Order: sequence, then structure tokens, then C-alpha cells
Amino acid sequence: MKTIDVDATIDNLTKVLEFIDVNLEEINCDMKDQIGIDVSVEELYVNIAHYAYPDGVGTATISYDFTEDTRTVKIILKDSGIPFDPLAKEDPDITLSAQEREIGGLGIFMVKKNMDEFLYEYTDGCNITTITKKL
Repeated sequence: MKTIDVDATIDNLTKVLEFIDVNLEEINCDMKDQIGIDVSVEELYVNIAHYAYPDGVGTATISYDFTEDTRTVKIILKDSGIPFDPLAKEDPDITLSAQEREIGGLGIFMVKKNMDEFLYEYTDGCNITTITKKL
């Protein structure tokens, strides 16, 4: 598993996405899958950067793993910020117009749709979000 630690700031989003993209390009990931993975990582990372550490800057750890025999990408985002379960909120009603819908939740919904697996746990004072995609 490859890992990168960054200060959980919006300024480091590019660094996080570059880390993911370099690894996806090494395995010749299809562009459609890469875009879906990037959108998912961006959504989850931006939530950490914006909300996990309201009193300052903390760290985010992003881990990447690829299993060749199943062609599965696994990405783990970990922070020690405020506990936040992205799976706790109901999916937005996308049949409603943008004006009728509640604000928020669409990004997490996109992660659910883009990825094959989306898991969350809070363990030892850390938020651990795991997403997987079978290529």
C-alpha cells in the first residue's frame, strides 16, 4: 500500500489528486474510471479539509492499493478530526429540482454512484473512509 500524509487543507488537494493519478496511470486505468475515482477522492478530501479540523489544521493520510488479480483499486482516507460518517445521511432526492432539494449530500451521493464499495468507520479517534473500484 502506498501512502501520502498531507496537511488537511484545500491547497493540498492538487497534491492528493496527483498522488492518486500517478498510481492510476501506472496501471493504465481507463480514463472514465480515473475521473470517477478522482471525483470521489476530491469530494471526500475536501470534506476533511473543510470540516474535520475547525480549530486549526490537522493531517490527512491517503492510502492507495491495487490488487492485480481482481483489478481492484482501494483508497483509504484517514483523519483524526471531528467524527463524521458520510454514510449516515440519506441520499438526496434527485427527482426534485435543484430549488426543491436540500443543500448538501450530492457529493457523497456521487461517491456512492462512482465507487463499487464505500465504507466508513471511526476507530481509535480516527475517521477512516475506504472506497474501492473494480476496473
